[in-house]
Amino acid sequence: MKIALLSDIHSNLEAFHAVKNSIGTHGADKIIFIGDVVGYGANPNECIELLRGMTDIMVAGNHDFAAVGKTDISYFNPNARDALLWTTHELTRENTLFLSSLPLHGVMDDIFFVHSTPYHPELWDYVLSMAAAVRSFADCPTPLCFIGHSHSPVIFVKDRANKISAEMTSTIPVKKDVRYIINIGSVGQPRDGNPLSSYGLYDTETRKYTLIRVPYDMQTAQQKILAAGLPRFLAERLSLGH
Repeated sequence: MKIALLSDIHSNLEAFHAVKNSIGTHGADKIIFIGDVVGYGANPNECIELLRGMTDIMVAGNHDFAAVGKTDISYFNPNARDALLWTTHELTRENTLFLSSLPLHGVMDDIFFVHSTPYHPELWDYVLSMAAAVRSFADCPTPLCFIGHSHSPVIFVKDRANKISAEMTSTIPVKKDVRYIINIGSVGQPRDGNPLSSYGLYDTETRKYTLIRVPYDMQTAQQKILAAGLPRFLAERLSLGH
């Protein structure tokens, strides 16, 4: 079975459509969403509705909950906060209720899905350091975990000797006696220096994980952000990949 894994769409409909088309070419059997369908971009309702029609499991991200009043927006930076206030106003009642209903994590067989961390996901911490990876492995109930949130792909590996390393490779075999926490990057706002959309593909039969990068109509997404009156920085950063 092939599983496509998406995170951090952030209301970028153009990027989302490009990734959806790419998933179709790879013949994914299941589609998992790992949080933050809204925030930053100009098409929150359209992205929610497209996502609802194609996913098998969905979990909440910090922007999803902040847009519907379930997470305090005061800790967000000014650009993100402005976008969240705009998003809250734009969301339909149906989509507001839908975001409010999302769980903080999901499980399928021996795979755990969470936007931020396996420990206290509602705190919205990041797995960016070895210390955070150590704590996350200790609290993860399965040997394989997929996360998002940082918008930067990385693979943390805990080997048979309990040594933890960070791998930046785009393809890795998932060994049965090794533990993994895999960040799949961002569909709508990559921050690893590469402006192409990213998502993950995991084959449960071959046990192979692959990070896939996809070009999209970035100019249209940028124009929509500006036309909506959202902060200019949110449009400019798309082309920079940070």
